[in-house]
Amino acid sequence: MEMDKEYNITIEKEIQKKWLKEKIYKFNENEDREKRPPYIIDTPPPYPTGKMHLGHGLNWTYMDIIARFKRMNNYNVMFPQGWDCHGLPTEVKVEEIHGITKTDIDRQKFRELCIELTNENIEKMREQINSLGISIDWDNEYITMSPEYVRKSQLAFIKMYKDNLVYRGKHPVNWCPRCQTAIAFAEVDYINRNSYLNHIKFPYVEDENKYLEIATSRPELMAACVGIVVNSKDERYKDIIGKYVKVPLFNSEVKVYGDNDVEMDFGTGVVMVCTFGDKTDVIWVNRHNLEVKEAINEKGELTDICGKYAGLPTEEAKKQIIEDLKKEGYLIEQKPLEQNVGGCWRCKTPIEIIVGDQWFVNVKDLLDKVEKATNEIKWTPEHMKSRLLKWISDMGWDWCISRQRLFATPIPVWYCKKCGEIIVAKEEDLPIDPTKQCPYTCSCGNTDLTPETDVLDTWMDSSITPMAITKWEENNEIFNKFYPVQLRPQGHDIIRTWAFYTIIKSVALTDKKPWNEIVINGMVFGEDGYKMSKSRGNVVEPLEITKDYGADALRLWASNSTIGNDVPFAWKEVDYGYRFLRKFWNASRFAKMNLDNEVIEVIKNINKNIENNNNNNNKIKLRVDGLTISLNDVCSCCNNEEKKDNTIKIDNFVDLWILSKLNKLIKKVTNDLENYKFNTINDIIKFVWNDLCDNYIEMVKYRLYNKDNGEEAKLSKFNAQYTLYTVITNILKIMTPFTPHFCDAVGEIYKIDNLHHSWSFINETLINNKNEEIGEIAKNTIASIRRYKSNKGMPLNKPLNYVEIYTNNDYYDDLLKVVNDIRGTLNINELKIINGKPNLENKISEITPNKSKIGPEFKQHSREVMEFVKNANEEIIEKMLNEGYNSKYGLLTKEHIKEIKRALYNNGEPVESIDIDNLIDTICVIQ
Repeated sequence: MEMDKEYNITIEKEIQKKWLKEKIYKFNENEDREKRPPYIIDTPPPYPTGKMHLGHGLNWTYMDIIARFKRMNNYNVMFPQGWDCHGLPTEVKVEEIHGITKTDIDRQKFRELCIELTNENIEKMREQINSLGISIDWDNEYITMSPEYVRKSQLAFIKMYKDNLVYRGKHPVNWCPRCQTAIAFAEVDYINRNSYLNHIKFPYVEDENKYLEIATSRPELMAACVGIVVNSKDERYKDIIGKYVKVPLFNSEVKVYGDNDVEMDFGTGVVMVCTFGDKTDVIWVNRHNLEVKEAINEKGELTDICGKYAGLPTEEAKKQIIEDLKKEGYLIEQKPLEQNVGGCWRCKTPIEIIVGDQWFVNVKDLLDKVEKATNEIKWTPEHMKSRLLKWISDMGWDWCISRQRLFATPIPVWYCKKCGEIIVAKEEDLPIDPTKQCPYTCSCGNTDLTPETDVLDTWMDSSITPMAITKWEENNEIFNKFYPVQLRPQGHDIIRTWAFYTIIKSVALTDKKPWNEIVINGMVFGEDGYKMSKSRGNVVEPLEITKDYGADALRLWASNSTIGNDVPFAWKEVDYGYRFLRKFWNASRFAKMNLDNEVIEVIKNINKNIENNNNNNNKIKLRVDGLTISLNDVCSCCNNEEKKDNTIKIDNFVDLWILSKLNKLIKKVTNDLENYKFNTINDIIKFVWNDLCDNYIEMVKYRLYNKDNGEEAKLSKFNAQYTLYTVITNILKIMTPFTPHFCDAVGEIYKIDNLHHSWSFINETLINNKNEEIGEIAKNTIASIRRYKSNKGMPLNKPLNYVEIYTNNDYYDDLLKVVNDIRGTLNINELKIINGKPNLENKISEITPNKSKIGPEFKQHSREVMEFVKNANEEIIEKMLNEGYNSKYGLLTKEHIKEIKRALYNNGEPVESIDIDNLIDTICVIQ
């Protein structure tokens, strides 16, 4: 098969179809672990929005590189794809598409619309994932809204409920007034905003002429003030501890408590405790056993306890209360304040803390096990582990897992109106939606049970992904065989959610860590240096890249980054990757034109024998055992009766140079990928572009083009063919995790067997620093003389008649070893390597008289003067240039000379000389 003249990205689509049809990435759960150990990747299930963003492109490329590398190294890889379907974004989109709210239509009908949209979006995103060449095992796809997955989510809930790790209770929760749902602390994003610190008088109950000055940013919560706290060590307030003050405008009386958590240096050092303004309010309420008052409802409006302010949104209420405080003389002053306010991770609305009946995971009882599992897991980068350990150490609340939405996993619970009993579904009845059916009777005999209408937090679904893909509570034999899984790749933005919750669920349900390793990636930033967002207008979508440059160019951009770090996008890097692929395509095409299929089969058999019989000899022996080799294509010595060992020896130092560098590269890339250093792709690109394309191919063309039928010439040509094929095919293998489409296309033409399941063989016998030094000498010498030709405007294949290279003892012997390569590559008729220094003289080669000066001054003698100047010797010219020369025609000075040309002479012959790159005291003399 011949290669097209140009590299065409349209080949990618056909290759993707072939992969899907042949299912070459299928995981075999019955595989013998001794022959192919399992490698299971717990991949992130994205929300099915219908459109992949560049962050997905980065994350999935990282995961695919790992999956492909492991698969090529004889691992039985499961690379599943999941879809985290449930969530508020889908509900919002359905409302937008259909022009409704979820309360406008039947609950089940709304859920059907959500399912319909989700299925459409999943199909779109499947195509987008495939378009990037991601080697997903589609037989192991999971969808969290499927009955099978819902059953497992509900089962996890029930098992944890029975173990007292899930409970229902009235408890403060973070609440988003816009989304109308509870959110967990891990889902709180913090937003910077400017506000005011309001200094307010709180009069003493026993003496209204005295007051405490309290600084607060939330006067709208004053109706829910249930206590005042000051630091017990604060001398300013020792006398007021235990006494009472009045809450302005609302006239309630509250006690002052001493508490060492109060910051004496913030505001006035006096804090009102409201239920609830923030997390510290919850701590103080519990610590001092204070009353709970609800000042803000689920809509973000003030409640009836707020009197005339009831029904007002919080911001409007704040303005009115401040105005009234001014009128009544309670407001002392306002000071600007920069705040870090908790907001909803979805809509960014500032959250409120409200009290209500919710379902919780008893996190505090699991934290020791979670910390132990966290430390047992290998983290890459290692420092990312500290983020989770800090989150664990700061954990003060249990995980609120109930949500006030519709499209999510139903909580399998009913309530008895008569006796208050909670009825939990039986495991054999799962999955079940309590709002659609109730097959149970309360122990008190009541059959009219109230269904739970709240649903599970979406993290309750996604936190069992490693268990779900290994068939937890579906096939115990498989689960016990494969759990924990090998790897969790994910972003650093969800360490405190997905990573944390997954470890919680795993230790609660299996008493094991969920994975052996976790690899953390960063976020994608736009070319402007900011995180990509539609509002900034810096978003680049994968399709924008792949339509012009192809998926492999995008993958090269993604690979050129450091795991754990945020990654800036740059079009120039995509373009560079694309140009690299074109460069390598052209080099592979050239090589293939000099490698017919019969030669390829010979070389393949040689390399198979090398891999199977790794000889520890200084020189590689290429064994062609029992193979008949065409005399017309490769050297006849392989059939020579005298060669009983039937070997070919690679002894050309240019071949040995690149083979040594190749095997070093394979070794480095292998080690780098074992440690998730994806930017090792730069080493591959550098090798291909500089060593292979720009140098080695140029240095072997003369051998490939040689028409000499002599045995030595044919062997030299075959050795060049062998080396070229071996280098290109091994580079294709180590590039496959990065650019699988390109490598598949070229690999097929080069007849690479089982490309996607075979890694490059490292031939340690070929790694030789001395061979590399000699090869570098050849490369630098050839590059220097090629540059000379180029600067002279000479075609690179134009013959040079006679060249001498003068060198010292350090390089003399080595240059002799590559003299044929230098001569052949540069088309030099005669080349001598000389140990010593040239006898170079810089002499005048041509003098041009200044006719405009000589003519008017010497008139009838001007012709003779011009001839005299033109033929003057070095001594006379030096005098003319310095003090002047008295000739028989008169005084001649530098003004009588228009131009002097000098030239190098070696032993009386005019020559040109150049220094050889990186070779000290080595000069090339060209005659």
